[in-house]
Amino acid sequence: MAEHKHGSMDITTQEKTFNGFMNFVAKSVMVILALVVLLAIFNV
Repeated sequence: MAEHKHGSMDITTQEKTFNGFMNFVAKSVMVILALVVLLAIFNV
C-alpha cells in the first residue's frame, strides 16, 4: 500500500461543494422563516 501523508490530499472541490451546500441551506432557512412570518402576520 502507498504511504499516506495526513493533509496531502487536494480538497478544493470538496470545500467548494460544502460551501455551496451551506449557502443553499442558509438561504432556504431564511426563505422558510420569511414564509412562516408572513403566514403568522396574515393568518392564512
